[in-house]
Amino acid sequence: MASVKPISLLTVEADKQTLAIITRMVAKKFPDNTVYSAENGVTGIEIFKQFNPDLVITDANMPVMDGVEMVRTIRSLGADKTFFVVTAYSDRAIFDTFTGLGVCAYLLKPLDFNELFASIEICITKCQGSEASNQVETLPAARVK
Repeated sequence: MASVKPISLLTVEADKQTLAIITRMVAKKFPDNTVYSAENGVTGIEIFKQFNPDLVITDANMPVMDGVEMVRTIRSLGADKTFFVVTAYSDRAIFDTFTGLGVCAYLLKPLDFNELFASIEICITKCQGSEASNQVETLPAARVK
C-alpha cells in the first residue's frame, strides 16, 4: 500500500469469533491504524460517538440494531464517513439498500482475506480524499443476486 496517514477503523460484527478474527487480521495487516470493535449496531454507534473512526466495517444482520439502521443513524449524525459491508446476504435488495447509503465496498462471506484487505485499501484511499470511484466495490460482483 502506498504511503498514507494512519486511520481508525470500527468493525461491527455480531458473531464474536468472526469479530475477533477480522479485528485481529485487520490490525495485523494495517498495524499503523487503530481498530475498534463492537458486537451490534447500538454498541457500534456508542463507539463511533466516542472515537469517531474514519472507516466503519459492518455486518448487515445483527441483533439489537442491524447494519442498515446503524449506517443510517451514523449518517444522521452528520458524519461523512466511509462504510464497508461484510455480510452473508447476497440479496440484491440488501446490496441496493447499502449502495443507496453510499457504502464504499460490499463483500460477501465467507471472507477471503485478500479480498477483505484489497477492499479496505480502496476504502482507506477514499477516507483520505483520493479520487476513489464513487461506485460500490463488490468483490466478486457476480455473487450478488
